[in-house]
Amino acid sequence: MNIVIMEPLGISDALLQKQLEPLRTAGHQVTVYSDRPSSVEESIQRAKNAEILILTNSPFPARAVDACPCLRYLDVAFTGIDHIAVESCRARDILISNASGYSDQAVAELTIGMMLSLLRRMPACDKAVRSGESSKGLTGRELGGRTVGIIGFGRIGQRVARLCQAFDARVIASDPAPSETAQALGIPYLPLEELLRTSDIVTLHAPSTPATAGMIGTQQLALMRPSALFINCARGALVDQQALCDALNEGRIAGAAADVFPQEPPLPADAPLLHARNVVLTPHVAFSTEESMLRRAKIIFENLDAYLSGTPIRLC
Repeated sequence: MNIVIMEPLGISDALLQKQLEPLRTAGHQVTVYSDRPSSVEESIQRAKNAEILILTNSPFPARAVDACPCLRYLDVAFTGIDHIAVESCRARDILISNASGYSDQAVAELTIGMMLSLLRRMPACDKAVRSGESSKGLTGRELGGRTVGIIGFGRIGQRVARLCQAFDARVIASDPAPSETAQALGIPYLPLEELLRTSDIVTLHAPSTPATAGMIGTQQLALMRPSALFINCARGALVDQQALCDALNEGRIAGAAADVFPQEPPLPADAPLLHARNVVLTPHVAFSTEESMLRRAKIIFENLDAYLSGTPIRLC
């Protein structure tokens, strides 16, 4: 098989080579690229002869699928697959596996970090110290005792819930699918509108689908309290960016944090959130920790071994 690893997997070269050795010994041809493709055209050049393609979150649209006539299997080192032309793959009987679960803890921890950063005004505190100022006007708020509303109660949402409960926060959730975990944790499910009205902090963990695109916009943000905080570590497409900025700049919500945007960072200078008040931004790093990269690599090569043995797993 002609196997192409189209972009870095975030692990050491020594570990990568250890994973690749049995594949090469078995006679498979393996090509590894050490940097991300800069464009879809470059992705096509790298992948055009691949039978098996391993990629992370670089876009792989229909024209890329069409340009790879030998492709039979996509091993996606990511949780979401909304950056891939899934229907084009289905039409060609190209199988897709993902790495669901590798970053649950990493994303949940950054989400909590964002809550604490906003509540304790960490960016303003850092600026005050560096500017020779005092703590005047920098009194924070506690996570304990606050109501955290989680939109999307999958694996990451559930992990966020457990961490919030460890801080003695009250947790509520909204999700179209029932959850035994929510029941076990004593977390009530509410309609989205009620969750938005009730929460001190709203954190978004829904998947990116046609149904969830733009699910948080002007009407939804208008339901939130003026003292409330909004956090997005899910997908940029789920949120109307301008509506969020307007709510922040007009004081209709108190603050926001985002790790995801309509496009991958670096953002253009005129990106709305760069100019909004009381917002904490990170460059799509929620999934990326040393530990999560090791878990991801393990999953990806498990997927590959299973496919080569004729019993593919984690199919999407």
